[in-house]
Amino acid sequence: MSRAVAISMWSVVFLLIAIVLVFAGIRFGTDGPLIVTGTAAEGDSFELRYVENPWLAYLHIVPGVIYLVGAPLQLWRRFRERHFTFHRRFGRVLLSFGLVSGVFALAFGVPFSYGGAWQSLAAAVFGSWFLVTLALAFRAIRGGDVRMHRRWMIRAFAVGLGVGMIRVWVGIFAGFQILSLEESFAPGFWLGLSMHVVAGELWLWWRPDEDGLPRAVGARAEA
Repeated sequence: MSRAVAISMWSVVFLLIAIVLVFAGIRFGTDGPLIVTGTAAEGDSFELRYVENPWLAYLHIVPGVIYLVGAPLQLWRRFRERHFTFHRRFGRVLLSFGLVSGVFALAFGVPFSYGGAWQSLAAAVFGSWFLVTLALAFRAIRGGDVRMHRRWMIRAFAVGLGVGMIRVWVGIFAGFQILSLEESFAPGFWLGLSMHVVAGELWLWWRPDEDGLPRAVGARAEA
């Protein structure tokens, strides 16, 4: 991979992670005082969902943020090669956070969607896909198949990173008054997440065999 392509790719990744962190920070700053004090939320249903269902919401948000922040380190080839033991141990932690976040993405995102039934359906489809990719990544590494483990983890990270792209699409639709904020969420979910699923597959098609591990390490890798 050329240096320019690598820099561009990681710039997009970190920009999307930054977007997720900003919106998570807004949620914490807005909801935290109300949740701690037990104060009833005021406003529209977008704000109310988080305060009225804090366990469901934040068991999705907090582990999800940790997963997204930590995953680039796991996918960084040079780091994996130099610190394989840490990579393996930290990977178990991140996979656990990812699974928890994915389960509560379904538990919160499906019944309490702001954008209606089509957003609920998107949350169900892509949340399930995220969980499947993590489960298959775990199964692959338990079987010593490093290449397939890497491929499934890239798929998981791609769709997880799509959360940032959702915010971009919602901002475009609502900011340019193409749709109302509420109407923006369903197409934002479908466009943002499906783009990232496709992007993950294109990346794997372009770089099919780069497992990022030395041959000797890859041959003996296990969870």
